Amino acid sequence: MSKGHGRIERRTITTTTWLNEYLTRWPGVQQVFRLERTRRVGGKATVEMVYGISSLSPVAAPPDALLGYTRTHWGIESLHHIRDVTLGEDRCRVRRGAAPRVLASLRNVAVYLLRRLGAGTIAAAVRTIVATPERALAALNQPVSISE
Repeated sequence: MSKGHGRIERRTITTTTWLNEYLTRWPGVQQVFRLERTRRVGGKATVEMVYGISSLSPVAAPPDALLGYTRTHWGIESLHHIRDVTLGEDRCRVRRGAAPRVLASLRNVAVYLLRRLGAGTIAAAVRTIVATPERALAALNQPVSISE
């Protein structure tokens, strides 16, 4: 159970390997899961069921670990959203050689530096940099500590 953003949420996961032999369209499937999310906001409760598959075996990802992985999945989705929407990654016309990977790495560095500005959101940090480019230069000159 977790609390945050004015809601209480309970997540329950059920895993099985029984369906693996039927899922021939997904080679490498090791387990199937059903995630039940019950949220209570104010006095109203909602229940959501999510179904998924994993290439991790039950030994490599027991139910509690798989539940954790489903939570962290949205962390990477957040980064993809920032890179795509705010930094325009999908609109980029660079498609050949190592350049797309290099640009993705540079966008990740940019997200890291923009977060250090403390503007609240990456979009707000980009607006700040556009309005005051000297802050961008100052951010580039700040030492980076390993503990961050």
